[in-house]
Amino acid sequence: QVQLVESGGGSVQPGGSLRLSCAASGSIFSRSTIGWYRQASGKQRELVAGITSGGITDYADSVRGRFTISSDSAKNTVYLQMDSLEPEDTAVYYCNAKYRRLVWSSPDDYWGQGTQVTVSP
Repeated sequence: QVQLVESGGGSVQPGGSLRLSCAASGSIFSRSTIGWYRQASGKQRELVAGITSGGITDYADSVRGRFTISSDSAKNTVYLQMDSLEPEDTAVYYCNAKYRRLVWSSPDDYWGQGTQVTVSP
């Protein structure tokens, strides 16, 4: 069973920075696409950033140029560096892994428990 544990959330003023971490229980990233999602109060969960096993990254338009996703396979950890934070970035942030046990398998979905990010003056 794959387990994902997020950390690094907290409260910060507008313009500040935070770095979120997503640690996996095993060496899954070579067979996974990892995404960071967020869910603000009263809103649907949305994809913020993603990284493939080959290191290809992509971002939602709302965070492009401010957030950076990266991975460290030696530590089984994916990071989300968040700079120039805005109040609209306030949400619970979740890590997701779409893990393929075999190359031809349909991906299994795994979620972390979430970490709160609050941006306010």
